[in-house]
Amino acid sequence: MITSLIIDDELFAREELADLLSESSDIEIIGQCSNAIEALQMITKLKPQLIFLDIQMPRITGIELIGMLDPDIMPRIVFVTAYDEFAIKAFDNYAFDYLLKPIDEKRLQQTLNRVRKDFQPKSVSIIAPEQLTHLPCYTGSKLKVISIKEVEFVFSDLSGVHVATNREQAHTHLTLKVLEEKTSLIKCHRQYLISPEAISEIEVQETGAEVTTVSGAKVPVSRRYLKPLKQMFGFL
Repeated sequence: MITSLIIDDELFAREELADLLSESSDIEIIGQCSNAIEALQMITKLKPQLIFLDIQMPRITGIELIGMLDPDIMPRIVFVTAYDEFAIKAFDNYAFDYLLKPIDEKRLQQTLNRVRKDFQPKSVSIIAPEQLTHLPCYTGSKLKVISIKEVEFVFSDLSGVHVATNREQAHTHLTLKVLEEKTSLIKCHRQYLISPEAISEIEVQETGAEVTTVSGAKVPVSRRYLKPLKQMFGFL
């Protein structure tokens, strides 16, 4: 059984694809998402083997979503798009496959046959954004997108990964690994990343240091990360 996820902001498009996929006994639809934030949460939790991903979605596009995924849980990517054939050629070599809207049933079966034959995830590093400009976050039942420019620091604890700005604190399903690799945030502690622009003061202590951000928040700095942090600001 191949587990799959449908990600599209149009309800009709999701239901139409789900109906077509229901005719394949070896394809199990484990979820549907209407936006990238919901999708990131579900991909992280359920780890589908295959996702059908709309390219044009509000706030965070399908391509931007790919750049937010941890490579360790990267599923096969099948783009579902209304783009014309010229635009599709740009993705044809990089995604596992693509489907044009409205979806042709025979074309869908060709895609599924490819999936069945090739069970190794394709690399999407060529189209995945090298740097994230916005982070998908949530607070309670509210979904929100926070600009990386607003982030002072992020940290992890037993309840997950948290994003702190000078106004609020939210949660994200992005891992610290992805945030370190794809944002300007730098590691200052095993559980903390900080924005260099948010650093107002560094207080050296016996076991390391403590940073005060421009908003007055306190962020710990481990001894192993103190020297490179000081060098960044010209303190030898």
